[in-house]
Amino acid sequence: MTEDPFVVHRSLLFTVAYEMLGSAADAEDVLQESWLRWAAVDHAQVRDPRAYLVRVVTRQALNRLRTLSRSREEYVGEWLPEPLLTSPDVAEDVELAESVSIAMLTVLETLGPTERAVFVLREVFDMSYGEIAEAVGKTAAAVRQIARRAREHVAARRPRVQVSRSEQQAVVERFLVALRTGQVQELMEVMAPDVVLIADGGGLVAAALEPVDGIELVAPLLARAHRVVSAFDTTAVWLNGAPAGRIEFDGEPSAVSVVVEDGRITRIYVVRNPRKLTRLDEPAELTR
Repeated sequence: MTEDPFVVHRSLLFTVAYEMLGSAADAEDVLQESWLRWAAVDHAQVRDPRAYLVRVVTRQALNRLRTLSRSREEYVGEWLPEPLLTSPDVAEDVELAESVSIAMLTVLETLGPTERAVFVLREVFDMSYGEIAEAVGKTAAAVRQIARRAREHVAARRPRVQVSRSEQQAVVERFLVALRTGQVQELMEVMAPDVVLIADGGGLVAAALEPVDGIELVAPLLARAHRVVSAFDTTAVWLNGAPAGRIEFDGEPSAVSVVVEDGRITRIYVVRNPRKLTRLDEPAELTR
């Protein structure tokens, strides 16, 4: 018996939806809606199930993204993507790992819904302009223009220096050790002078409501976090295809992702919103 194409391509479809939405919970909702639409069509009439399913998921994700963009305007504090525990294998596909990184998903959040869909489908999943046009309801010529604008927008905002996985791992481990000790000097040695910390508490837990700029502010803030709780622990994990950290404040988890440039941390993303920390125990299957 042939396996259902939806089941065969589920990891791919989840990855498409997650990259468009930055939320695993919303991506799962999109897959559920897409499954219902898939179940209602005559599968014998579908020539290319993979392409068809990607189109369905893209349309559902676009609908969800347009709704979410309004609610995110009212979000308390900074909005960050939902972190996913991943296996080190995801990092083997360098382009996929970069595309699902917290840093990249944060950049994608600055695109409009259609621009984001076009960028993801073209740059990450290498779909043709014609295929993307069908998915987003535009002409191929319009999609080509949207793709160019989106590429320029992302290129101007993405981290410019790519580091090896081993270098990222080494810097993350040094950072986590410095966090555990709570020593300001050790933290300053691992961070760049212009480091920026962005935290997401969603109004549910304590977190900086705006980005914190500069090592003179970030280092004491992180050192203080170590001292104000009775139990503090850090663990090296893989999040969104990259070495990262899981921090426990009195048993409550937080996820920490960083950008490393020239051997030092230039950006720190701290997700504390408990609604976004439900995917830290089971690795997500991401593929393209």
